[in-house]
Amino acid sequence: MLSRALAHVCRLMGVMSFVVAQITAQDQYMTRALNLMSETPLIDGHNDLPWQLRERFNNQLNKVDLNTLNTTHTNIPKIKAGKLGAQFWSAFVPCDTQYKDAVRQTLEQIDVIHRMCQKYPETFRFTTSSQEIRAAFSDKRTACLIGVEGGHSLDSSLGTLRAMYLLGVRYLTLTHSCNTPWADNWLVDTESGHSEHNGLSPFGKQVIKEMNRLGMLIDLSHMSVEVMNQVLNMSAAPVIFSHSSAYGICPHKRNVPDNILLKVRDKGGIVMINFYNDYVTCSPTANVSNVADHFDYIKKLAGPSIIGFGGDYDGVNRVPTGLEDVSKMPVLVAELLARGWKDEEVKAALGENLLRVLKKTEEVRDSLALAPPDDVPIPLEKVQNTCRTSYGYPDSSHPDSSSWGSSLSWLTVLMSLFACLQLREH
Repeated sequence: MLSRALAHVCRLMGVMSFVVAQITAQDQYMTRALNLMSETPLIDGHNDLPWQLRERFNNQLNKVDLNTLNTTHTNIPKIKAGKLGAQFWSAFVPCDTQYKDAVRQTLEQIDVIHRMCQKYPETFRFTTSSQEIRAAFSDKRTACLIGVEGGHSLDSSLGTLRAMYLLGVRYLTLTHSCNTPWADNWLVDTESGHSEHNGLSPFGKQVIKEMNRLGMLIDLSHMSVEVMNQVLNMSAAPVIFSHSSAYGICPHKRNVPDNILLKVRDKGGIVMINFYNDYVTCSPTANVSNVADHFDYIKKLAGPSIIGFGGDYDGVNRVPTGLEDVSKMPVLVAELLARGWKDEEVKAALGENLLRVLKKTEEVRDSLALAPPDDVPIPLEKVQNTCRTSYGYPDSSHPDSSSWGSSLSWLTVLMSLFACLQLREH
């Protein structure tokens, strides 16, 4: 009896020793993760907190304190706990604003990002370049950057694109979940969408060239595969996927196929991995390990140089267990270390890859400094509707009140007004 009891005690001690060893190892990985994150800025490619500010507070920042806001994935304590070095805040407006007030609403989202960063100077610093990101990180500030999510925000205007760049926008997602008059979105590759341009229209190709000239990152998340291929073939600068995962792990059309991952590698670009459960496991549930699988998969296929973080926090309603909010970022970094990632590989994924891509895009901009802005507008027939004027286009007429009777019947006028009201309602 005594010997059996001693054997049982020995087994218990062995189990306890194993558990203690596991806990110690995890603590070591977390310590390493935090050290690496103190040396290299974690740059996240996509966060929709600005849209939450719109929906919950109508962008009235005096009604919210980001130090105490607890109903979102993102607030200042979570940012600090997550050691977030830089964030691309999404200036997003929904597709139903297209052909209506998309530009105005996007400008208001750009404005609220600026005001948010100004309101909390002890936490944030607005930045527009790779050098400024590094400087903000050295000063222990989270760098704020802006990405516009959806080409519908431009209203098919290169002038609007240039104005947004001057306001600090440093990437444009070419579409969201709707086609624009010049580019096809990702739903084209599903049964619920249809192609209008076979990728990019001629004007869409003008947009790509002008973004290269400006030094604005081209974001291919939300794009059809045909657009991905066309942009990768023609862009002079590397591209990004600001919040997409690996199709080889989860075959969702919002994710990036293997052949595109290899082209991104060859182009010197980056895929910033999305945490949304539906894109991680193609199911409503996921965990930290599932997200790390995407990092491993892309690293094995295309190398560590194209990987980044693109959490999509506050833009999705399901996130993995263990990555419930921005504060949990170090948990994922520790998981990568536990899987054998080298320190330099982790640093690359944290921020060095994105900084390289942004710097190269700036170099392309500088090489095109003598190129004039593209001022050729989109053809009127591609955007004409009853709520849009046509000033400046050849042969466009704007009759005064004395000529209306001869040029338009009252019935036509009433029908046009009715169609315009219908557009505004939808």
